[in-house]
Parts: sequence; structure tokens; C-alpha cells
Amino acid sequence: MSQFGSGLTLFLSLMVEAMPFLIFGVLVSGILLLFVNEQQLIAMFPKNPFLGALSGSLFGFLFPVCECGNVPVARRLLIQGASAPVAIGFLLAAPTINPVVIWATWTAFPDQPEIVILRLVFSFAIATIVGWVFSWQSDLKPFLQPNIAALMIASSATSSADAPETPSFLKPGSYFLEPGNPVALEAANLDAVLAIAAPKPKSIWNRLPLLLDNTVQELREMGGVLVLGSLLATIIQVTVPRNIILAIGQGPVTSVFAMVILGGVISICSTVDAFFALSFASTFTSGALLGFLVFGPMFDLKSMGLLLMVFKPRAVFYIFAIVFQLTLIFTLIINLWIS
Repeated sequence: MSQFGSGLTLFLSLMVEAMPFLIFGVLVSGILLLFVNEQQLIAMFPKNPFLGALSGSLFGFLFPVCECGNVPVARRLLIQGASAPVAIGFLLAAPTINPVVIWATWTAFPDQPEIVILRLVFSFAIATIVGWVFSWQSDLKPFLQPNIAALMIASSATSSADAPETPSFLKPGSYFLEPGNPVALEAANLDAVLAIAAPKPKSIWNRLPLLLDNTVQELREMGGVLVLGSLLATIIQVTVPRNIILAIGQGPVTSVFAMVILGGVISICSTVDAFFALSFASTFTSGALLGFLVFGPMFDLKSMGLLLMVFKPRAVFYIFAIVFQLTLIFTLIINLWIS
């Protein structure tokens, strides 16, 4: 009975600490996606591949979305003509390099500022490196799903001054939205998609239903993941013998592998993952905590499914392999040579 009481207390504390950040992050994400003209921002990105990856990695400050929202935004950036380094840099960095996640991580680790700083540094470095690596592929279309490649071709073909703008309202998932009129993102529906994208006045009253729809969907999807993640953290803490957790958590190598794998499997939102990691702070090494906080937002089971809607499996594997290796290298350095 005491275990149940301890588990319930831990579960509720994780939920109470994390839920405000989740709600705030979803609202900010929806507001920016629906009210900011990112086409004008794309034109400001540098053409140099490395600088493009660098600036794309910092783009999350303007679009603070977690790993549920970054894939649709990156997809839209690609369709609207952003370069591969910019889109992939944003794709990997946005879930971490944004004000909401920085604030949440600082709240979870106020006594360990190095966790906050190194999480940002490692995430920024990995996202920039991967974006730069993909710049070597001069034409990204062979790595993209056919419907995305078709929309990119159509976008470039209609880029003249009198052509309709490319789609601006993209909901996480597979639809371009107008209130009450979702249109599937498929090559067969290209005419309908471009019709939605045609310039027309958008008052705040036109956009509020989109904002409400986006907020409700993201809260439903990510709220469920938050509950499951908090429940899993509670079960591990309460049921797994303490000596096993200590044996894994204090090993400089095993702890990193364990937490990186957990970050990929647990699929918890980056807005609240710091509170999940906090429950392991007393038993796991700093490098292991960083491995969880860096790798999970970039690549987990949930985001893998979303990535496969944009990229072909070969490209998703390349992204996974590079991110996984760089995360291990950076966090093992913290454990083996610095700690």
C-alpha cells in the first residue's frame, strides 16, 4: 500500500509540474503557426549551407513547437522553398531550442544549470551538423515521399509573382485546413491545396477556429503521451529494485545507453520531458540525463512515424544514425572525461 501511495504522489507531482508547460507550449505553437507569415522569414535565410543549417537550428525561437509540431512545420518549409539545411536544422532543433523548453528545463533543474546549458549546446550542435550533412545532397527530392516531392515541384513551378502562394495553414498530421474543410496533403489533391493557398483576406475571426482546432488536437495527442510517460516513470521508480536502478544509472556508459534508448521509446513531449528526467536525477549520471533530453526530442517512436510521412525510410535511417551517434559521443564525453 505504501508503494501505491508513493507512486500516486510521484505521478501526480509529475503531471502538476508538467501540464502548465504543455498547455502554454501548444497555445504558443498554434498562435505562431496561424498568425506568422513564415514565407517572408524563409527569404531571409542565408544561402550558404552551413549558415543555413545554423539559422534553421535557431528558428525554433520563432516557432516554439515540440516534436509533434516540428515535422509539419518543416514539411511546410520544404514545400515553400526552404533549403534542406534550413528545414532539417529546424526539424531537429526546434523541439529543444525554444523558449518554452528552456524555461521548463530550468524549472526542473534550477540547481543544475549545466544540464540546461549543455542540453541547448548539444541539441544546437547536432541539428546544425545533420542539416549541413544533408546539404551535400544537391536534390533532396529522392529522399522525400512522392507527395511531398510533387508539392515541391508544383511550388517552384508556381513561384511567379502572379501565382498563388503555397499552402499556409498546415495542421499536424496530413491536412491543409480551412474551417470545416480539411484537404488531404496528396498529389492528387494538388489543385485543391493550391486553391486553399490562394491569397485572400484572413481576419482574426477566420483564424480562431483553426487555432481552436489545432489546440484541441495537440492537447489530445500530447496530453495522452504525457500521461503515459508519467505513468511509466512512476512504475519504473516504484517497482524496479533500487539497486538495479543504481547499478545502471551510475555506470558512465550503461547509464547513457539506457537513457538514450528510453528517450527514443518513451516518446514524451519535449515541453515536459525535463520533469520526467528529473525523477531519475538522483540515480543517473549527468551524461545520461543529457542523453535523454537531447536524443528524445530529436528522434523517438512518435516522431519517427511523422518523419516517415515526409521522408523515405532511407533518409529517416540516416537521420537516426547520425543523431544517435552524435548524442552518444557528446554525452559519453561528459561522463568519461568531464564529470
